[in-house]
Amino acid sequence: MAYINVPEGLPGIRGLMAFRPETAHYINGLAEVLLRDDDNTLSRGERELIATYVSHLNDCFFCQNAHGGIAQHYLQCDMEFIDNIKADYAAMPISDKLKALLSIAESVQRGGKAVRPEQIDTAKNLGATEKEIHDTVLISALFCMCNRYVDGLGTSANPDRQFYVDRGKLRAEEGYLHFDPHQ
Repeated sequence: MAYINVPEGLPGIRGLMAFRPETAHYINGLAEVLLRDDDNTLSRGERELIATYVSHLNDCFFCQNAHGGIAQHYLQCDMEFIDNIKADYAAMPISDKLKALLSIAESVQRGGKAVRPEQIDTAKNLGATEKEIHDTVLISALFCMCNRYVDGLGTSANPDRQFYVDRGKLRAEEGYLHFDPHQ
């Protein structure tokens, strides 16, 4: 049970967005630009994977599974692949550039000043653009905020991870701007 009176049956951030739609508008707007904008050289799946990874590092069950389900949809992979990236992305068959960006995301999760110049240099040397680095840092920061929002207010989460996988396609198609927390 959440620490505040959110609408019944709306887990995680969905209940909080229904509780305070005027703040949800801005959070969803930022998520739409960062995670779905087509003017980006990172795929939607890669950006959702960054959000998933940061949410995993923050131990936010709702966000890591909700965005993990969306990442699975975009990347056409299974839950085990996402779990293996969360456990050890360096050993996974993903691009070195994405590994470098996940390293930056991990540092941001610890604190902005934890990002080292050599991490940025490595990402650039592996082909990351300044926009990709910018967006990685901002996705990480946004999800640190969202994870703390969800868990700081004690929201509920469906414990069945398959629930999030099954909803991934709908969430991906719906986007964030037209998000209806009641669906």
